[in-house]
Amino acid sequence: MSETTVSPSQSLPRVAPGGRLELLKGIRVLDLTTSIAGPYGTMLLGDFGAEIIKVERPKYGDDSRQWSPPSLAGQALWFLSVNRNKKSVTIDFSTAKGLDILHSIVKECDVIVTNQLPSVLTKLKIRYEDIRAVRPDIVYVSLTGFGIGGGRQNDPCYDLIAEGFSGVMDLTGELDSDPQKVGTPAADLLSGTDAAMACLAALMDRTRTGNGHFVEVSLVESMTRFLTPRVVSYLGSGEVPRRSGAKDSVIAIYQVFATADEPITLALPNDAIWLRFCSLIGRGDLAQDQTLATNAGRVLRRRELVEQIQHHLVQHPRSYWLAMCREHKVPAGPINRVDQVVQDEELLARQLFYTMEHQESPIPQVGLGIRFNKKVAGYDRAPPKLGEDTISVLKGIVGASQQEIDAYKNAGVI
Repeated sequence: MSETTVSPSQSLPRVAPGGRLELLKGIRVLDLTTSIAGPYGTMLLGDFGAEIIKVERPKYGDDSRQWSPPSLAGQALWFLSVNRNKKSVTIDFSTAKGLDILHSIVKECDVIVTNQLPSVLTKLKIRYEDIRAVRPDIVYVSLTGFGIGGGRQNDPCYDLIAEGFSGVMDLTGELDSDPQKVGTPAADLLSGTDAAMACLAALMDRTRTGNGHFVEVSLVESMTRFLTPRVVSYLGSGEVPRRSGAKDSVIAIYQVFATADEPITLALPNDAIWLRFCSLIGRGDLAQDQTLATNAGRVLRRRELVEQIQHHLVQHPRSYWLAMCREHKVPAGPINRVDQVVQDEELLARQLFYTMEHQESPIPQVGLGIRFNKKVAGYDRAPPKLGEDTISVLKGIVGASQQEIDAYKNAGVI
């Protein structure tokens, strides 16, 4: 979208800063990550109330700042999507003086999150061993493609690569089509969530023991764990699962169907729902057929059942069937485009989508989607401009004087 195009976000509710969760109040996180996975994980910690100090390269910053179009008010929207509630500090810690500054910040932090490869961690002197020497009880979270150790530890990896390694791509799409990537950076978001979850567990243990932790998360392992039911089913049966589009190979019936106008998703995962659906379409004969009384029997006659169900569903439009399914408590739904998702009345009522106030342009956001005591997570900071908090952090946390700050600027350290 060009910056002159009217943004769909203008129709979203505008939320002023405030009301931020305080579950992690007092926890300070040093974020050395870039792109999507790491920033998403630290954003979750920020949503929970932690203070996030995002350290970026001078002049260039986080890689995702360059991922445009699309952009909004000169900022890449991919960057804006995963960096709220953060302070941005620019430090070149590949220099000795920059590393000293970084160490000064580390001393005042509870958590550090990195996504650099082990070889880079060694080169930059920010391995766990290096950081623990500065802050012994640090929770150090490493988020990489393949983990620390092993033959692939220094191989570069992005979401696409992880989806291929994990088996997800092979199981996504129609059987007679090419493997498909998931329509969102799934490995990034899953591993980022894992990083936040693991960090919380480590912090909980630290409150009991006083000990820091070295936490490893990898895109490939997070994405592979996403396939747990498929992997375990194969290991226990020897049957290699194959992609089946929107048709599940275990549950009958569990797939997409056409209606008189637009398609719907329909899930009949247990016997009670199967009977309710038979009543819905007026097929008492199917309900009374004992060969269809269990999922195993329905799987054996899946093709026949799909044809019969499809025959009924094409006789009425989607709205009719969704209303009928809801009335009979049969799981069903539309197949929404993104523009339809953000107009969903229930999601809007639950404040999942909103815009945050900003002096240049309101910034659209997808909320945390988790409530505590019925409270929606607010925010106190829009995604930061590159380095906008450098001086305040250096003065407030490092204790640097204005003369020292000027010297750092002149030397290109910040």
